[in-house]
Amino acid sequence: MPLFENHSVSPAELEARLRLHRLPDIGPARFTRLIEAFGSASAALAAPASAWRSLRLPQASSEARRAPLVRDGASAALAWIERAGQYLLMWDDPAYPALLAEIADPPPLLFIAGDPALLERPQLAMVGSRRASKPGLDTASAFARSLAAGGLVITSGLALGVDGAVHQAALDVGGSTIGVLGTGLENFYPQRNHALARRMIEQRGAVISEFPLDAGPQAANFPRRNRIISGLSLGVLVVEASVRSGSLITARMAAEQGREVYAIPGSIHHPGARGCHQLIRDGATLVESVEHILEGLRHWQVASTVVEPALPAPAAHPLLALLHAAPQTSEGLMLSSGWALSRVLAALTELELEGRVSCEGGRWFAAGD
Repeated sequence: MPLFENHSVSPAELEARLRLHRLPDIGPARFTRLIEAFGSASAALAAPASAWRSLRLPQASSEARRAPLVRDGASAALAWIERAGQYLLMWDDPAYPALLAEIADPPPLLFIAGDPALLERPQLAMVGSRRASKPGLDTASAFARSLAAGGLVITSGLALGVDGAVHQAALDVGGSTIGVLGTGLENFYPQRNHALARRMIEQRGAVISEFPLDAGPQAANFPRRNRIISGLSLGVLVVEASVRSGSLITARMAAEQGREVYAIPGSIHHPGARGCHQLIRDGATLVESVEHILEGLRHWQVASTVVEPALPAPAAHPLLALLHAAPQTSEGLMLSSGWALSRVLAALTELELEGRVSCEGGRWFAAGD
């Protein structure tokens, strides 16, 4: 049954809201301003252009009110929410997530594919680099499995890297997960995670977006959606991120929204750890175990049976075995391993980024030796 049938708004008002939502340059703030000024979306669409100008709204927005593309897009959205498992949640609906409603600019409309009830359940956002290292992805997956198995919903952005890893890890243990898109639900991006999104929907997860169904990928929309990821959640855990990562935007939004911010540290030699280290310097909780997260969530009265994750041990590496026996130069490792020098240097660089080796005075040492 379409969710809007439970709303107090008429079908005409619903269609007007969908048209208003599609107008160019009408974001959450302007959408809210129009509703407050005219009392309803229907009245806003019918108001004279002079009234829109008095609100200092772009002329292009006013002129597009009766454009065929706007009407057709609203009609397509009405048809979309008629299908099973597809919903529209509006800001004045009793089911609108309470935490999200608290943020400074909550989305007035949310399109949902999957289970809308998940949006009210306790959530932890997990975010990180799109180009995360193998140890970073393993750590993210281990934490997500433990947290999801313990009852927390894992919320992220369905991007490549850490986002995809934590969504998949939650599914692997039969847990729940929510993906927040920076595009419309009918214009999925990135395509490489489209199959993952389908599995999330089929396994009682949810994929949501504030953007019109056919909205394509625009750079400005991805930081904008990050406020929803943090706004839905009790806290945000950053696993691996550079200092310019979008994950830091999510973490800072979380702090502004009064949410908990957690960061997992890494090697000082790994560029992908610097964003987490910056967050920790700025006051984020340094996380080495799930218990560090649960301590911060206790004031939210989260009842959870989270089990500490068994973090994967670093894979055995031939050069590490040699270095554990004795420190060596690059040339010495070449002779000991039988590898070409170029291969030795490439492997050492990767191990150094992972924090597993270090170089001092021309000799390489295994971490901890």
